[in-house]
Amino acid sequence: MYISITKQHLTETFSQSSSDYVAYLEKENEGKEPELQEHFFDQYNDRIAPEQVVKEIDKNTAKLKKREPKFYSLTINPSRRELRHINNDPMLLKQYVREVMKDYAASFYREKLVSVDSIKYYAKLEYERTFKGYDKQIKENQVYKAKIVKLENDIRMVLKGELKGNVKTLQKKIKKLSAKIPHRLNGKVITQGMKKPGLQTHIHIIVSRKDVTNKYSLSPGSKYKESESVLNGQVVKRGFNRDYFIERAEKKFDATFKYNRNYVESYAAYKAFIQDPKFYFAHLLGLPTNERSAAFKIMGSAGLPVPRINIPTNKVEAALRVIKQFKKAVDIAKSSSSIGV
Repeated sequence: MYISITKQHLTETFSQSSSDYVAYLEKENEGKEPELQEHFFDQYNDRIAPEQVVKEIDKNTAKLKKREPKFYSLTINPSRRELRHINNDPMLLKQYVREVMKDYAASFYREKLVSVDSIKYYAKLEYERTFKGYDKQIKENQVYKAKIVKLENDIRMVLKGELKGNVKTLQKKIKKLSAKIPHRLNGKVITQGMKKPGLQTHIHIIVSRKDVTNKYSLSPGSKYKESESVLNGQVVKRGFNRDYFIERAEKKFDATFKYNRNYVESYAAYKAFIQDPKFYFAHLLGLPTNERSAAFKIMGSAGLPVPRINIPTNKVEAALRVIKQFKKAVDIAKSSSSIGV
């Protein structure tokens, strides 16, 4: 499970409307019959028109300045393993989102407890992902494609008499390079914009910066977990506990769907790897044999480098040789919101 929280995109100032973002979230509905389209939903309603989403978000921005975000975007990305566990059931995912948003609300540190009824949000299921420029497959294919482009340019220059060379020889080189391009899908070279295979279901959530009364700011982008300040002579509580939110979301999935989470799938493991890689590998290699084998299988399926399974637990240093490579792979997976398998 990978959950991201990002603020409304910033240029010089924040857009005064959510219309562009909502239109972006409608992309999978293009060309589909109405009965096949995916609708926005909130805590209590399953069919909300995109025009209504824009209207509700845009009118809920009282006293926000031009350089302040009007809304935040949450993305909930279950792993393919998690999706398989619930049979990729959209109704179960909607049920889960509604539970997660209760924990989102409870993660704000305020004088009065923030409930899910205090926040204004709209969610949307998406079933597809496309390959982006930062994906491993695109980057590795690009090395070969760049060489091919250069050779094609050389051929044009040879034909114009601007470069000496043999066109047939250059064409043979292009053919060999084309055959070596490593990443393909159904026989076709993977390129940017191509749909990714397998289960790719994820959830986008647009949540207003202001509460439903349009009076109080609820920013998950706060740099504080729990803090108190003095405003007009009164002590004011502020902050958002992101760790609490993500940990609760993970536990909610496991409890709701009776999911047996492996250590390497956990948020605790991800934090351990970032903060103390030696501890991470020590814990990983100290897992019971079956769980450790499953962990390495999960990592391998995700395309992450896997230390040799037979490394003794007292030789953690041997496993640390893969840390730099592993961290790079994790960062790429995180940025593409596809960290799960």
